[in-house]
Order: sequence, then C-alpha cells, then structure tokens
Amino acid sequence: WNQHLKHHQCSVWTGISGSLCSLFSQVTHEEAPAKKLRLSKPSKSAALHVDLCKASSSTDALQYLLTFSRKPVEAESVEGVVRILLEHYYKETDSSVRLKIASLLGLLSKTPGFSPDCIVDDAINTLSSEKSHQVLAQLLDSLLVIGSQLPESPAVRLRLIEVAYKNLSDSSFGVRTKCLQLLGCLGLLEAPLGKDTAMRDVQSIISDYFGDQDPRVRTAALKAMLQLHERGMKIHQIIYDQACRLLSDDYEQVRSAAVQMVWVLSQLYPESIVPIPSSNEEIRLVDDAFGKISHMVSDGSWMVRVQAAKTLGSMLQVSPHFLEQTLDKKLMSDLRRKRTAHERAKELFASGEFSSGRKWADDAPKEKLDTNTVNLIASGACGAFVHGLEDEMFEVRNAAVEALCQLARSSPSFAEKCLDFLVDMFNDEIEEVRLQSIHVLRQISTHITLREDQLDTVLAVLEDSSRDIREALHELLCFTNVSTKECIQLALLELLKNLNKYPTDRSSVWKCLKFLGSRHPTLVLPLVPELLSTHPYFDTPEPDMDDPAYIAVLVLVFNAATSCPTMPALFSDHTFRHYAYLRDSLSHLVPPLRLPGRKQVYGLDSVDCGSGSGSVESAQLFLQQSLNRVSTIQNLEAAGAPELLDLTIRDRRGRDVEIEIEG
Repeated sequence: WNQHLKHHQCSVWTGISGSLCSLFSQVTHEEAPAKKLRLSKPSKSAALHVDLCKASSSTDALQYLLTFSRKPVEAESVEGVVRILLEHYYKETDSSVRLKIASLLGLLSKTPGFSPDCIVDDAINTLSSEKSHQVLAQLLDSLLVIGSQLPESPAVRLRLIEVAYKNLSDSSFGVRTKCLQLLGCLGLLEAPLGKDTAMRDVQSIISDYFGDQDPRVRTAALKAMLQLHERGMKIHQIIYDQACRLLSDDYEQVRSAAVQMVWVLSQLYPESIVPIPSSNEEIRLVDDAFGKISHMVSDGSWMVRVQAAKTLGSMLQVSPHFLEQTLDKKLMSDLRRKRTAHERAKELFASGEFSSGRKWADDAPKEKLDTNTVNLIASGACGAFVHGLEDEMFEVRNAAVEALCQLARSSPSFAEKCLDFLVDMFNDEIEEVRLQSIHVLRQISTHITLREDQLDTVLAVLEDSSRDIREALHELLCFTNVSTKECIQLALLELLKNLNKYPTDRSSVWKCLKFLGSRHPTLVLPLVPELLSTHPYFDTPEPDMDDPAYIAVLVLVFNAATSCPTMPALFSDHTFRHYAYLRDSLSHLVPPLRLPGRKQVYGLDSVDCGSGSGSVESAQLFLQQSLNRVSTIQNLEAAGAPELLDLTIRDRRGRDVEIEIEG
C-alpha cells in the first residue's frame, strides 16, 4: 500500500510540473520575442574620456594624447572628441598637456567631411583663461587653421580677426607673430577690421609692427603684408619707405622679406616718382627699387644675396641707364671717382715729381666738384652683377647668371654688354655654374655675335670631361653667330679635336657643324679650297670617306653651299661623288643641292644624286619639251619650220649620248 501511494503521488507531481512547464514556455514565447544582434563601432570620445580619466599624472595624459593623435578619427566623432578635449583642458594644470590639446584642435578641424564652425566659439573661449604664452600661440595657430577651413563664413573670419587684434599687444613675440599671420591670411580685403579699430584697415595695423623690437615679429609683419598682396589686395605706396628702411635691418630674415616687399611695390607703382634723400632730384620708383635691391647683392648673408640677384632678373621695367650700371664697377668717394693706385702712380711718374710735404695739401685732388651737376644715382646699382658673378658662393653666381639671362633677353643692347661677363663664367670651378652660363648664352644668342677672343674662351670648354657640358656647348654653337672666317676655322679645328678626344660626340659634332655652315655661308666660302685640300692646277689625293673628321668638314661645306651657289664650282670630282654618298647615308645632315653643268648627274634638286629616278624624270621632262616644240611647227612659217626641227633633232641626239654616258 505504501508503494502504491508513493507511485500515485509521483505521477500526480509529474503531471502538474509538465503542465506548468508548457504554460511557462507559452507565456515566455508570447511576451519576449527573439532580438536581433547589431554590431557598432566603439565611440572615439568615450575611449578618449576613459583614457584621460585613467591618467594618474600629466605624463600619462600626454602619452594618451600622443597615441590618440596617431589614429584617424571619423567626421561624425570629431565634435564629441573636441568636447572631451576641452573638458580636460580646463581641468589640466600642466601647460604641456594643454599645448598638445590646443594642437589637436587644429588637427581635428582638418578632418575630411567635418565643418569646424561648431567648435569656433569653444576654441575662442579658451583664450580668455590661458596664461601660458606658448599655449596661447598654439591656440591662435589652431584658430588660423579653423578659419582657413571656413572661407565662405565672413562672420567667423571677422571674429577671428578681432581676436587677433586684441592679442597683438601681448608681450610674447610668438603670440604677436601668430596674430599677424591671422591678419595676413584672414584679413578682409575691403572692409575695416571693425568698430574697435577706429576704422583702420588691415594694412595700417600690420605696418605698425614693421618697427617691432623683436625681429621675428618684423619678419611676420612683412610676410603678412605679402600674404595680403597674394590674396589680391593692393598694397599702399606709403609702405615703400618703411620697407626700404628694413633693407638695412640687422636680422637676415627681415632683410629677405623686405627685398620681396620692395619688389612688389616696384611692380605695383613702377612709374611713380620718389624723391632722392638729401637732394632735389626725383626718379622713378622702379629705378629706385632696382638700385636698393642691387645694393643687397653685397649683403652679408649669402641667402639674401641669392634672393636679391634673382629678384633683379624680374625687374624688366628698369631704365637702360640703371641696367647698364650693374656691369660698371667704379670706386666712389665723396661723389668723386676714386682713382686706382696704378692711375695715381702713372700721373706722378708723368709729372716727374712727388709730394714733398712742405706745402699744405699739395697732393689734394685738383678737380672741383659742383654738387648741383651731380646726377645722384643709387650707388648700389653700380657693379651689382660684377659682385654677383664674383661671389664666393656658387649659388649667388648661379642666381646672377640667371638674372642676366632674363634681363638680356628683353634688351639686346644689354645682351651685348654682358656678353664678356657670361663668357668668363665658362671658366667657373663649379660645373653647375658653367652649364648654367652655357644655357644662358644659348637663350640670348639671337642678340649677340662672338668675337674671336670670346669664341676662344667658349671653345676651351670642349675639353671638359662632362658630356653634358660638351653637348650644351655644341647646341650653343648651333645658334651662335661669329664675326670672321678665322672664327669658323677656329671652331672647326676645336670641334675636330673634340671629335678625336671623345669619339662618342660624333653625332653631336656633326649636327653642330651643320648649323654652323648654314648660318655662315659667306665665311665658309673663302675656306673651301683649304678645307677640301683642292688645287687649281694639280690633282690632290682623294680623302678617306671613313674618316669622321673628313665627314665633319663635308657637312660644314655642303650646308654652307645651300645658300652660296658659287661654292660648288670649287669642288673636285671626288667631292661630288662623296656628296652623293653622304646624301644617301646622312640625309639628315646633308641638304639637297642644285649642282651646275655636268654635275647635275650627281644631284638634281631634292632627288638622290645618280639615282635612276632622277634620270627618268629628266628624260620625261626633255621628251615633253620636244613634243611641245614640234607641235608648234605647223603654226610657223615655212622658212622657220626646218630650223626648229633640226634643233629638236640635235637636242635629241645629244640627250641619247648623255644617257649612254650615264648608263
């Protein structure tokens, strides 16, 4: 009975538990349906917040910020990251951490797809509580980056300009420098800076800092003004005097920026008249600027000298008188020409006596100077390029050569005067300077004609071991005019030496002689008997056609014969055969020639000499002329018809004999 009762209780509890389980499963299924999983990226701002909260010291926070700056940030996360950074910025006491946060503000504002207008107010508010000058300068730099990203928002730019103006009076040079950069990059080109500036424009505000006590601020002020010019603002002419005074500044970067400013004003107001100090004369502004920049070619800094030399090359509106002075180096003392020691010794020797010292001032200068008749010209222009071409730094010499090229291309008279100076640079110790001077002379070759002494200096470069220099000189000779037949002979002799020493230059030398002959046919003509070794009475041996030097001579002569019809009469029989050979093998170097008389067999116009096609064309032409002549016989009188017929028959027989000889 007990076992039966236990069995009955178990079955009852089993049924009850099964019913409860089924009921619970139904209720659960109906009230809590299955959820779908969704993967999301972790928030950058949350991760940064956690890292900064974990930082136990400023060093740890700085390390977290450095690590964070190396990772990319999505555009949608930038605003949240900036909020976290600013929140930590106000709590941070270490200036190095605040400095890093300030730099991150500018870095994050450049994130593609992000518009930084939403963080401008927060970034500006950080300036009010900042005490560190270094952090303040970095915040201004970040504001400059933010303003550059919002070019279409004048309200934002105006706020940033007002912020820059308020901080211009800061005692730190770094803060003043960043404020000037803000004004130069974001300053409004037409409207004044605002009500607080008493309607002063941005140029007058920047120019106030040309005389700042710190040279870095003066440099930033000049560069800010140049930035305004690049953005399209016309600089006021009144700034010219201030820029000229800065040319004598003690700081190298200030002088360099001042050179650029003087050049800009000379291009904006070239015809304006400016007075000469301590005199009653006036000159054009571009001439005055040219003289002042020329003086900077003798500056103590080689970087300023390079910049001054390059700048001179772009001043094409300068007067010819000032331009020519750059090649005339005279010693001046108290407005008098200073005689050299050699000149003074020569004068004493001619007079036969020296100063005894018994008479007061018996050796004083005898000439009298009327200051009203002196043309006061900026002494800096005198010998500027002479100093530049003799400078110890090859960068300065290279810049002076380049400037000479630009000025000479616009002035043929100046090109002739600077020819000697450019030719002297062919002997420079630096290969780059030699190559540059060759290229420059090539560019102005249309304005010049080389004398024999100049050509001798030029041809000496053919012995240079650099192939680039030799090929550049060959190209120069292709486009250079020479004055005498001795120059042609000298050039040919040196080119043949070049060919013998460097056989790989063969093609370049041949091409050079091709242009040399075609440019100087009248100078080559009297040299033909000597070049071809011909004699009026005796036959000379036939040269070897495998000799590259002989081919070079023939290329020179045949190209000169194109414009000189009397030259083929001086050729020997073998010269015509060699012409036919070279016309076939080197047609790009040997031009077609019209050779007179029986030599037409070897060259007819543009056809190949001695070829069958030329003979066929000549025969067809003769046959057509004969048929035309015979067709007119029926229209002539009976007395003249037989004579014309006999003449046609004789011509035909002569043509048959010529064809047999040719065959």
